[in-house]
Amino acid sequence: MALGATGRARIRVLLIVIVTLGGLGFFLWTRVRRSSVPSVTTTNEEVPRTSEISTPSVAPTPSPTATAATTPSAEIPQAEPGLTPVQPAGDVALPTTFIGKLNLVIPVAGVKPEQLLDTFTDARSEGRSHDAIDIIAAAGTPVMAVSEGEIVKLFQSERGGITIYQLSPDKKLVFYYAHLQRYADGIAAGKYVRQGEVIAYVGDTGNAGAGNYHLHFSITALADPKRYWEGTNINPYPLLRK
Repeated sequence: MALGATGRARIRVLLIVIVTLGGLGFFLWTRVRRSSVPSVTTTNEEVPRTSEISTPSVAPTPSPTATAATTPSAEIPQAEPGLTPVQPAGDVALPTTFIGKLNLVIPVAGVKPEQLLDTFTDARSEGRSHDAIDIIAAAGTPVMAVSEGEIVKLFQSERGGITIYQLSPDKKLVFYYAHLQRYADGIAAGKYVRQGEVIAYVGDTGNAGAGNYHLHFSITALADPKRYWEGTNINPYPLLRK
């Protein structure tokens, strides 16, 4: 029996209702299924991705050459008790702009700039470099502080003989005077001296050689002012010539 227009319209409405209810039921079923499965959350702190895992770097064991102290060539000073002198890591040389501002006096009385000789790179025994300059003068000529600063150490060594270590005012440099005949009266570790003040007298002590009177003078840039015996040597010649 053929359906009328009204019957066909009812059937279409019924089909739409059935499809809608079916879709809603499927949606509700999938939500219930997902909620029944436990979720696992992984954070970078618990299980980091491979790209985020870093391997701790291990510093290579320094060779004996790399750990050798850089010291004035006229001596190898003794370390402070309980400390082993080592070359500080990296280059501690001061910037050229800083060095250019240094206003030093020639540390030997009566010596003029044109009388100085650049012996900084001269070879010495045992494959050493001089790393200093020798200022020739008569025995007993006054040795003066090239700058103001604290006398940090008076030291007697086999190579340097009677020596003085003096810090610059900012404690970035140490001035080293060696082969001295004797100290000036009143000079002691801890004393703060003025620039040009007499601190010692020219001699030939240590390995200078009898009668070879001169001042061995060096400048060292420090990484740590408490470890005045190690650092990077700076050529004093251009600083005293200017």
